[in-house]
Formats: sequence, C-alpha cells, structure tokens
Amino acid sequence: MSYEPSYINLHNQGELKKRAELLFDLLESCILCPRECRINRLEGEEGYCGAGKDLATSSVFAHFGEEPPLVGKNGSGTIFLTFCNLLCIFCQNYDISHQGQGQKVFSSDLAEHMIYLQSRGCHNINFVTPTHYVPQIIAALPEAIERGLKIPLVYNCGGYESLEVLRFLDGIIDIYMPDAKYGDKDASTKYSNATNYFEVLKRSLKEMHRQVGDLIVDERGIAQGGLLVRHLVMPNRLSGTKEIMRFIAKEISKDTYVNIMEQYRPCYKAGEYQELARRITSEEYFEAIDIVKKAGLYRGF
Repeated sequence: MSYEPSYINLHNQGELKKRAELLFDLLESCILCPRECRINRLEGEEGYCGAGKDLATSSVFAHFGEEPPLVGKNGSGTIFLTFCNLLCIFCQNYDISHQGQGQKVFSSDLAEHMIYLQSRGCHNINFVTPTHYVPQIIAALPEAIERGLKIPLVYNCGGYESLEVLRFLDGIIDIYMPDAKYGDKDASTKYSNATNYFEVLKRSLKEMHRQVGDLIVDERGIAQGGLLVRHLVMPNRLSGTKEIMRFIAKEISKDTYVNIMEQYRPCYKAGEYQELARRITSEEYFEAIDIVKKAGLYRGF
C-alpha cells in the first residue's frame, strides 16, 4: 500500500492556500518564532534572524549524510535555507545561517526544487532551518502538489519554535526533526542568546509529537512520518543531555527516535570560549549514550 501525505488532502480542500495567507499575515509584525521581533518583513525589514520578505536557499541536493531512515537508498531531498532564528556561536554552517549566503527564490522556484528532488528519487523533502520561512514554504506547496509532489515533508529545525506556527503545520509536515540543543538556560543564553530555549523546546516537542507521533518507517526502513530528535553532544556537558533525555523519556515517548551526534567541532566563534574550543572526547560521547539508555530510550543513536 502506497503512502500518501496528508498535505495532499489539505490542498484538495483548499486549506493550504488559506493557511499560507494567514501565515503571511504574521510577517507584517513578525512573530514566526519565539523571539517575536514584530518587524514588518513584508516591507523588507529584517529581524533577529536576518531574513526579510523573500525566501532564499543556499543549496538543493540529494543528501546522503542524514539519518538512515531519511536517506534510504536515494537520499534525503535537502533544501538548505539561509539565515536562522538561533544563530549559535558555534554554528558549523555560519556562512549560510549567520551570513545568509544563498540566492532568493520565488514560490514557483521552490516548487520546482521539490519536484526536481522527487524526480531524483529522494525519499522526502527536507527543509533545513525553515522556521523563519514557513509562510513562503507553505505558499509553494500547492504548485508542487499540482505538479505531482507526493513524498513526505521534513521540518529540520533548531527546536526554537512558535506553538502558534507549529499548529498551522498540523497535517502538512510528515516528519519533524528538531535539534534538542540545550537542557540548561545558562548555556542557551550564552551560546544562542535564548534564555527560554529549554522551555520552548519542551512545548515544541510535545506539539510535534501530538501531530505526528513516534517515527514510523516502511518495510525498507524509510521514514514515512513521526518525530526524530537530534542532540549534539558538546564539550564539558554543556548540552544538558541528562535533562533533555529525561524529559523525552518521561513526557514525550520512550519510543522516540533520538540521534546522539558526535560531530561537534569548534566553528565560527567557538574558539573564543575556552569551554567550547575543542572537540568532544570519546568518554563524553559514550557518557551521553549511557544517559540515553538509562532514560529508557532505545531507538536511534
């Protein structure tokens, strides 16, 4: 039995167009993310993230470095979007997220990108850092669907999301893949200027899981829908692994798929902070894995 994403039915009902219009209204006094800059992006003003009215991409390609349930045989159809609402000081993609290197694209261009990736055999459309571009993404979907788009949509974000905006995405996004960056407000404040990150993350994870549930894979092991959480292990326990995993196990689901990532390296301005100016040790990584297992989580990592 073939899988049909629910966004197709929403399109047939005319619901996608309605939601896109409502989301664009939020740009007039932008509250797309918890920073709530309240600037008029429709007039070209730029808030904390750096994005204005137009969506911009840095690359579009079949990605084979993502999680196995996304990559499968033919890759995850990745669309890297410019700018970011977190702007972490250790960002590995700072040229894209901080400096906005990329090119502006119109709705029809974004639809074309989606169809191209599907034609390459990609198993999903993977929007990287989509938070500040949600209206533009949803506005591009009807054309893509009319042209035959029928693979799952992945919302690959930093975990710092607006509940109001997430609710607009109910029935549109098939796979949520948020980062769970910090379990401690001192670290989130110092490295991402987001004192309330963990509280926002907890609300966001609950809403994402309410919408899509635990990760579901088909007979090939390829993700069809659900929640997949990423957690980057940082030096000196700065990512708060214990707090995050305890929350996921107790208040989300012990069936949650979690990817415990070991690829931290001191990028961008991380070298200016002694506690961040090195890679993690094998002991730090395996300590994190042990924490995850003791919390009762067993999928992923």
